[in-house]
Amino acid sequence: MGERDSGRAVICLNRKRVAGRNLTTASGPGINKVGMPDRPPSKAAAAFLSSDFRRYQLARVMAIIGAEAQSLAVAWQVYQMTHKPIDLGYTGLALFLPGLLFILPSGHAADRFDRRHVIMVCYSLQCVCTLTLFLFAWHGLHTVWPIYTVLFFIGTGRSFSGPASSALIPHLVPTEHFVNAVTWGATIFQIANISGPALGGILFTLPMHERIAGAPLVYLFTLCTLIWFVVLVGSLSVRPGRMEHRAISTDVILAGFRYVARTPILLGSISLDLFAVLLGGAMSLMPIFAQDILQAGPRGLGLLRAAPAIGALVISFSLTWWPIRRRAGLLMFTCVGIFGASTIVFGLSKSLPLSIMALLVVGASDMVSVVIRSSVLQLGTPPEMRGRVSAVNSLFLGASNELGEFESGLTAQWWGAVRAVVIGGIGSLVVTGLWSILFPSLRNADELTPEALLNVEVEQSAQEVRQL
Repeated sequence: MGERDSGRAVICLNRKRVAGRNLTTASGPGINKVGMPDRPPSKAAAAFLSSDFRRYQLARVMAIIGAEAQSLAVAWQVYQMTHKPIDLGYTGLALFLPGLLFILPSGHAADRFDRRHVIMVCYSLQCVCTLTLFLFAWHGLHTVWPIYTVLFFIGTGRSFSGPASSALIPHLVPTEHFVNAVTWGATIFQIANISGPALGGILFTLPMHERIAGAPLVYLFTLCTLIWFVVLVGSLSVRPGRMEHRAISTDVILAGFRYVARTPILLGSISLDLFAVLLGGAMSLMPIFAQDILQAGPRGLGLLRAAPAIGALVISFSLTWWPIRRRAGLLMFTCVGIFGASTIVFGLSKSLPLSIMALLVVGASDMVSVVIRSSVLQLGTPPEMRGRVSAVNSLFLGASNELGEFESGLTAQWWGAVRAVVIGGIGSLVVTGLWSILFPSLRNADELTPEALLNVEVEQSAQEVRQL
């Protein structure tokens, strides 16, 4: 009886927390807390009523376009220098390592300092790094290790800006528009993902003067987009200020890990993305497929890199009009399974059109899981913890992307590119099945609201208590 009584007490306490959270996010008539007029919003574009949200997304789309173009230029430049798949993997490793090294201070910085200032400092560092890449290309660098060093510093900037950027979004829109903001943020990200690689491929092949043609031109373009980003973020009117007021300590810094570890719905969603994308990601091997398997060249590489983003863009536009309302957890698992199956098709394809079609489905399925995971992460986390929890998510996300690139390069070196991609896709399917069993609270997640997500955890806790 004592254990059951304590379970009911947990349920009551959590329901009070939900009620308290609702009271703190309510807005009065006239002008609300994020500077938006209280008028009925358009169903699909409610988040854009916030001027800060509009300005931030305008800055973000240019920065991502530049970063994607730069990523293509770096990958092509490295592969042309060495023709070794493992060297492509090292580019991902160089970007990932800072996220691992700085995960604790980056999350604490996002909660302790003004998140705008953290973002601006990090992107200023990236401006310096991009300028350095330009100088390397301008002077005809023929070794890859200086490039890896610069990528490490780019990764350092991203490791601090990622948690701050994620935690900033809830300050830009009201709570009721947050899922719409996440969907539009993902849509804009995919627009940039389409434009960046395609534009990078075009810039790389433009007939210019010998010293500026190719990578140097791409790096100059990226530098301009980063400067644009810093200027626009500095113009935001929102002032989130300091969210964490406790003195720095080990307990404060580790609070994000502890919160994720004791919240199965967060742990499940973050770790599912980690292992599914870590195993199934094939982006770092695109130069190999474009040049050696599909015989498509730099422009073909741009098409392959853009294809997942095109698929994601179609789905994200659909989600702005028809948002995910019910059975979010089951939908997430289904889409991750489709992601793994489409990756296998891409690995086996010897046709450029079929490869593009497979990557379109990869991007579309991943888009749905991104929206659900991002909503669960922010809506299921208290405001004062979002920086540190976002830092944990950034580590997992970096592991799935950048470390996944290293894993892909390493396995391609061992088994060849085709086998590496196919085996990775099979691994993604296996992980999806296991996680659907290990994390029932994530599988049973229904509506994407703070109340519904908390109720899933409460019901799961109560069920565990009853089974004791």
